Amino acid sequence: MSHEAGTPRRAVVVATKSVGVSILLTVLFGPLGMLYSTVSGGVIMLIATLVLAVFTFGLGVLITWPICIIWGAVATNSYNEKLVAGARNV
Repeated sequence: MSHEAGTPRRAVVVATKSVGVSILLTVLFGPLGMLYSTVSGGVIMLIATLVLAVFTFGLGVLITWPICIIWGAVATNSYNEKLVAGARNV
């Protein structure tokens, strides 16, 4: 992308997301906390957690909650890497 003399350059500033905040939110709120890092993942895990909790009398949460924590942290890290890679290409 070339920059001609006399034309102003524009910059879009987008903040990165904190992996620590993502982990904290998913530890406290499970799938709802995932909405910070990945909306689609949060919705998927919310449905999966509710269905599994009904069929296992709530014990399924012991499986889905850690999955939410890991998925949320990975999704946040991936989001940040994409932002950095996109900034390098500009």
